[in-house]
Amino acid sequence: MKIAVLTDSTSYLAESTRKKYNIEVVPLSVIFGNTSYEEEIELSAEEFYSLVRNSKELPKTSQPSIGFMTDKLTELAKDYDAVIAIHLSSGISGTYQSMQTAGTMIDEIDVHVFDSEMSCMAQGFYVLETVKMIEQGSTPEEIIARLNEMKQSMRAYFVVDDLQHLHRGGRLSGTQALVGSMLQVKPILHFVDKKIVPFEKIRTQKKALKRIVELFDEDAKTGKPIRASIIHANVPDLAQAFAEELESLYPNADISISYFGAVIGTHLGEGSIGLAWYLE
Repeated sequence: MKIAVLTDSTSYLAESTRKKYNIEVVPLSVIFGNTSYEEEIELSAEEFYSLVRNSKELPKTSQPSIGFMTDKLTELAKDYDAVIAIHLSSGISGTYQSMQTAGTMIDEIDVHVFDSEMSCMAQGFYVLETVKMIEQGSTPEEIIARLNEMKQSMRAYFVVDDLQHLHRGGRLSGTQALVGSMLQVKPILHFVDKKIVPFEKIRTQKKALKRIVELFDEDAKTGKPIRASIIHANVPDLAQAFAEELESLYPNADISISYFGAVIGTHLGEGSIGLAWYLE
C-alpha cells in the first residue's frame, strides 16, 4: 500500500523537511484588510511579523475550504492508496473537521484523519513519526495507533508576551486578558480538551520559562529518550539560549528549534515562546 502524508501549514515543518519526505501541506491563511496570504507559501513567518508591526489592526485567519481539500485528495489519489492527514487541534480550528468531510467525498483514496489536539511542532512530531513508519512499511491502522500512543506523553507549554492577541482572536476570555494585562502577567498556557487555557499565572517571562523547565524535568529526569522542540515567535536568540540550557541539563533529550508562523502567531503575538515534547 502506498501511503501519503498530509498536514496543514500550522505544523511549521521546514520546507527542506517537507520536500525531503514528500509531505503534502494544505495551507491556512492570514488576511490583512482585503489581502489574503497562504502562510508558508505566500508569506513567511519573518514577513508576517514585519507586516503585523506595520498594521493598524490584527489580521484574521482562515482555514482551507473543503473544495480545496477534496481537490488535494483527488490529486493524491492518482499516486497513493491511502493518506494520513494530521491537523491542528479541532478545538481551535475547523481544519480537522473539514478534512474529515472531504475524506467522505472522495472514494478513490482511503483517508485517515488525525486530530493532533495541539499545533506547531507538537503537530509536526506526529507528521515525522508517520513518515518514519511509512518507510518501515506500517499500515495506516498501525500508524494511527502509534500516534495515539504518542499523544499520551505529548506536552506543550507556552508563554505569550501580550494576552490581547488571544483575547481578540477569541481564544482566551476577556476577563483573563484584562487581568493579565493589568498585572503584567506572563501566563503559561497549554492545551486542555483541545483548547488553549491558562496553566499558571507568572509575573515574568524568565520565571515562566523556569517553570516550563520544571515541567519538562518531570519527564526528562527519567532518563528515557525524549524529543523536544522550542517554538518561538520571532525571538530566535531567546530560543537558542533556551535550547542550549536544556541540552546542557538533559543529554537524553533531542532538542530542536521551530517557530510560530503566521496563523498561530496571529493569536499568540510576537515574543511568544514555548516548549513541546514527548517520550520516544
